[in-house]
Amino acid sequence: MIKTKKRVDRLLTFNLPLLVMLIFTLFPLYWTINTAFKHEGDIIKRPLGYVPASPTIDNFVTAWTNVGFSTYFKNSLLVGVCTVFIVLILSTLSGYALSRYKFKGKRAFLLMLLCTQFIPRSMLIIPLFIIFKFLGLISNPLSLIITYAAVEIPFTTVLMNGFISNVPRELEEAAMVDGCNKLQAIRYVIFPLLVPGIVATSVFTFIYTWNEFLIALMLTNQQGKFTLPVGLSYMMGEFNINYGALAAGSVIALIPAVILFAYAQKHLVNGMGGAVKG
Repeated sequence: MIKTKKRVDRLLTFNLPLLVMLIFTLFPLYWTINTAFKHEGDIIKRPLGYVPASPTIDNFVTAWTNVGFSTYFKNSLLVGVCTVFIVLILSTLSGYALSRYKFKGKRAFLLMLLCTQFIPRSMLIIPLFIIFKFLGLISNPLSLIITYAAVEIPFTTVLMNGFISNVPRELEEAAMVDGCNKLQAIRYVIFPLLVPGIVATSVFTFIYTWNEFLIALMLTNQQGKFTLPVGLSYMMGEFNINYGALAAGSVIALIPAVILFAYAQKHLVNGMGGAVKG
């Protein structure tokens, strides 16, 4: 009787809430995939079909070729990879300096880095637009790369600081005794030990740049320079929306993020654990 009561309590307090949360989270994703494989007539037909009656890939072809989604994909990939490269180098070096050196105002500086995450991104739009317009970088991928790097570096610096703090100083000292300078010690000793932290930093940065919409919308006014989120928004016309192509484009945009998280899941857990320990 007691065991039965415990099972019922576990079902009501643990299993059922998790099931409801899972359905609430996954159903919109399922419906997007479902719509992406439907013909246009089946999408607006009533009653609604929860499974495509005759699956088609026409929506994916339309999104990739006719709508220009391939261009948006390349733009997002370029911005994401370049941003990750810059953020990874600068946050690793900054995190190393915060971890290994003592200086006045260190705690205040770390607190200031964390406080930058509380600033709404919408507050930056107008000054960023004015700056990049003056520099002639509107609709230039460089404006997005600079902005995304500046936004991400404070958080990733704190992340890398925590992870580098777990690497024993003795390893660097041994490398320097063998003839390495500081940068060589970081490259040949610290970097190989930071793989989980590097992967965590890279994934979080890439996903942010891949999904970011507001800044990309304001800093690009040429269709050929749109990133994926902006391109998706322009697929919704004033009087007509191609729901099939829009859903297909959303699925295409989702695939790289899913693959990245699936590949880096183990490193992400280890990287976040290392940062918390630090």
